[in-house]
Amino acid sequence: MSVIAALLMMMLTSVGESAEPPHQLRVLCYNVHWCLGMDGKYDVVRLADVIKKAKPDLVALQEVDVGVKRSGRMHEVRQLAELTGLAARFGPTQHYEGGLFGNAVLTRFPILDVSIHPLPYTESTAERTTYPRGAIVVTVTALDGKPLRFISTHFQHNVPEDRVAEAQAINELFAADGDGLRAILAGDMNAQPDDEPVTELLKKWTNAIDEAATPTAPATNPRSRIDYVFYRNTSQFRLVESKVIPEAMASDHRPVLVVLELSGR
Repeated sequence: MSVIAALLMMMLTSVGESAEPPHQLRVLCYNVHWCLGMDGKYDVVRLADVIKKAKPDLVALQEVDVGVKRSGRMHEVRQLAELTGLAARFGPTQHYEGGLFGNAVLTRFPILDVSIHPLPYTESTAERTTYPRGAIVVTVTALDGKPLRFISTHFQHNVPEDRVAEAQAINELFAADGDGLRAILAGDMNAQPDDEPVTELLKKWTNAIDEAATPTAPATNPRSRIDYVFYRNTSQFRLVESKVIPEAMASDHRPVLVVLELSGR
């Protein structure tokens, strides 16, 4: 090998070694059904194992119990944090059986700020039971050292107009014109991909869904895609992977895993 060729190889090797790899985020969305499995067993450890296996950086959880009678007064948020090794924050939406019920976030990133926002909903009547709805918002420092907003939410299950109003509220709260903070939204929207709540969100967000729109519920024989991960601003992200994890027992929903590459550095 000539001296010039050797020098060129050394230079190329040096450039390859010094090039910074792209920063990737692993985002998990999971309606955990208060850790009650499809086999009727209440098992926080089993559900935490599903989360750990996905190796997420950010996790949006829905239907989480804290101090509720049906789940043995357990603090599920604290337990899941301890079992997964992730930091946790809870966003309760209602009192239930002597405790609290709502959404939560798990993350391996430093947390800068936390806020909880109620969303519009129709109150229960004698003919129809509904539940208060909300969103928990956690701002973290991502791998590239810049802030990132992460939102976990759960739309109303049985009032279509509530779901539309909740989507509109999400857009107003976290996707206003001029708000340049990059953001990821994840949750159980109780709506199919072509339904109005999702099309409303798409006015401001990009849906990180797999091409087949794989169903997520019910877990044992899924027929409906109602769990999602969205992101904005699009120039800050590149979608690498989106899939539904084929976990059929730990909850009544299957988890959604999305891998996003951070760009615009």
